[in-house]
Amino acid sequence: MRQNNMLAMILAGGRGTRLHALTKKVAKPAVFYGGKYRIVDFPLSNCANSGIEVVGVLTQYESVLLNSYVAAGQRWGLDAKNSGVYVLPPREKEDANLDVYRGTADAISQNIDFVDTFDPEYVLILSGDHIYKMDYSKMLSHHKACGADATIAVIEVPMKEASRFGIMNTDETDRIIEFEEKPEHPKSNLASMGIYIFDWKLLRKMLLADMVNPDSNHDFGKDIIPAMLKEDRRLYAWKFKGYWKDVGTIDSLWEANMDLLDKNNELDLSDPSWKIYTEDVTSTPHYIGENGVVNRAFITQGCVIDGEVKNSVLFTHAKVGKGAKVYDSVLMPDAEVGDGAVLHRVIVADGVKIGKGAVVGSADSEHIELISKRVKGVE
Repeated sequence: MRQNNMLAMILAGGRGTRLHALTKKVAKPAVFYGGKYRIVDFPLSNCANSGIEVVGVLTQYESVLLNSYVAAGQRWGLDAKNSGVYVLPPREKEDANLDVYRGTADAISQNIDFVDTFDPEYVLILSGDHIYKMDYSKMLSHHKACGADATIAVIEVPMKEASRFGIMNTDETDRIIEFEEKPEHPKSNLASMGIYIFDWKLLRKMLLADMVNPDSNHDFGKDIIPAMLKEDRRLYAWKFKGYWKDVGTIDSLWEANMDLLDKNNELDLSDPSWKIYTEDVTSTPHYIGENGVVNRAFITQGCVIDGEVKNSVLFTHAKVGKGAKVYDSVLMPDAEVGDGAVLHRVIVADGVKIGKGAVVGSADSEHIELISKRVKGVE
């Protein structure tokens, strides 16, 4: 069902510093994931599958690659007559000397004119760096049924981890009565997913007031939501059941890739009813040589395997040499593992070469190692 009365805005300007070298030249939403995807494919595909026709993608940090990538709306079927993906970088305006987004709310504020062009009844705010499948039309139905001014998607997290999140405390009807940002002693385990539906007219009014507030952080979690609660607006939680991952660290990115190898994984990228669309790279089929061994792995087109690959994810054109062993690892596009090299629990960045006979990572390591530079082999 088409959601002509709702427009989506994806916040995709994240720097992603904890992903280290992977985000040195690209924004976090453009980071590779799952053998052939980029993280931003997930919110964009969710929008397309949910019937949302107009999507604004707000970019900022290292945005050149991301801008060109998301501008190709046909990848997600968002290129019909009345649909489209619009790239919205910060821009200086005549009445405001701003050339950066000061916060999540400010990013929307600076694009009020864009939203007004489509005159939506509702606006959906999304993060561009989470991996999950969600039907936003179900969230909108909940929003309407509750007569909400704003609806916030939440996910139940273990109580011992709740202090790491923004926590929504609700009454028996799921109406939000209190919001606590990373509370030391959380009262509930309903963590905000950073996914919001707002009535546009009300949000527009609050954003205009927030823009000129010198004490504001111009952030949804720190300013807009608390302000709405203070005004006793009708805020409701919508409980999401399913896979959701914020890949903010090297360890969590590795975990998200490993999750795909479980035959019962909740994400299920092979589900034909909810496809995740991405760039279709022109390449040869993958090739497994006579000495190649593959066990429980994602092998993408263009890969050449003459060694052993176990419990790993290989992106386009990755190569594993003769006698090499790749265990519990992720090889990004064009990564090469030389003959006889051994890899355990590592992520090899795109284009990086591991020399012959090199030993990288450890099966007993507590953390995942990111290999972002060429590793010399045994001479």
